[in-house]
Amino acid sequence: MRKLIIVTVLLSVLAHAQGVAQERKKTPALREQVYSQLARAQQLLDEGNSHAGLQVLQEIERKQNSMNSYERAMLWSFYGYFYYGQDNPEQAIHYFDRVVAEEAIPVTLEQNTLFSLAQLSLGQSNYSQALDYLARWEQLVPAAQQQAGQILKAQALYQQREYSQALPIITNVIEQATGQGQRPEENWLILQRAIYYELHHMEQVAAVLEDLVRFYNKPEYWVQLAGVYGQLDEHQKQLAVLEAAYQLGYLTTEAELLNLAQTYFFNEVPFKAGQLIETGLQQGTIAPTLATLQLMAQAWVAARETDKANEALLAAAKLSDTGELDAQRATLLLNTERYDEALVAARHALAKGQLRQPGMMYLVIGMAELNLANFNAALQAFALAKQYEDAQQLANQWEQFTQAEQRQLETLQKLRDVIQSSS
Repeated sequence: MRKLIIVTVLLSVLAHAQGVAQERKKTPALREQVYSQLARAQQLLDEGNSHAGLQVLQEIERKQNSMNSYERAMLWSFYGYFYYGQDNPEQAIHYFDRVVAEEAIPVTLEQNTLFSLAQLSLGQSNYSQALDYLARWEQLVPAAQQQAGQILKAQALYQQREYSQALPIITNVIEQATGQGQRPEENWLILQRAIYYELHHMEQVAAVLEDLVRFYNKPEYWVQLAGVYGQLDEHQKQLAVLEAAYQLGYLTTEAELLNLAQTYFFNEVPFKAGQLIETGLQQGTIAPTLATLQLMAQAWVAARETDKANEALLAAAKLSDTGELDAQRATLLLNTERYDEALVAARHALAKGQLRQPGMMYLVIGMAELNLANFNAALQAFALAKQYEDAQQLANQWEQFTQAEQRQLETLQKLRDVIQSSS
């Protein structure tokens, strides 16, 4: 069971028992004999001697018929305090209930016992009962002093999924505190954020997280705020928050670092994305998985860092069961006029297989061979490419272009030969 801080007035009541005022109805006096026995039980409990303390309480209970309502209420309070200390909330509730069932007790004792009952019931997930105790408590406490009860009430309503009822209560508590120049408690803001989230009011979730960042500055709030900005499609804000969190040293896990890298990439800052992953790989904070290496490769391609992109694709390809990444390398190398390397990558892709568009790799081979002036090899590659429907049209065009280039080159060569023979 989650531990609750029970508001208990046992010691203070004992200390001032002889001078308790008649706050709303005539309260009988706590006689010296009962007072001294309860004080003895309290001392034993404080010393950690729970068994002896319980025995004293049981001795007092045997005389309950001769005790007045106030004395019995104090006895039940001690029992409740004892069982709460023994982590037995059911028995604690039972005895605290007996306290408020007594007719003539000081209002302060009734207030604090009802509040303790509400806390215990909330801890036992008995939310309706907690709300009932709080309703009784509110009848005894001035409105200006009900802040703690309002927070418990909002928590109970939230647990009952009564979000629309809980929201104005916790919001009012927060607004009252801020209106008085006070910093709202962290758990108040967390509860308000949770309610807004359940109501799908994501703009308000972001606003509460902004307060949590400003007032409490914890790493998780920065990360959560960035995530909400992402859901709201406010990607520039998302990037700004994540980058600030990174600079503050709040992004430490692999998931957080990769999230920042992806945000860089999708906000068209690919160089920073690649740089971040590269640094993480070097420092060991990011593992060289297939997905991570692919993301880094995409970032370097977008940043026009061909060498880095090629290295990343090569590393990723070693982890892949298909030839797709080698195919991407081949295309990259072809586009940067590194034809010999493109040929090697394309052939490796075909050998590894499982390509979505194998015809395109024959096109890459053909274009690379063409640029190396290997016309026959190029034509052979284009002939193979024509066997695939998605590459057929381009293969025909490149085949015609290659044949024209080959004829032109042959014509030029014949012309050179004629000139040489006539000179």
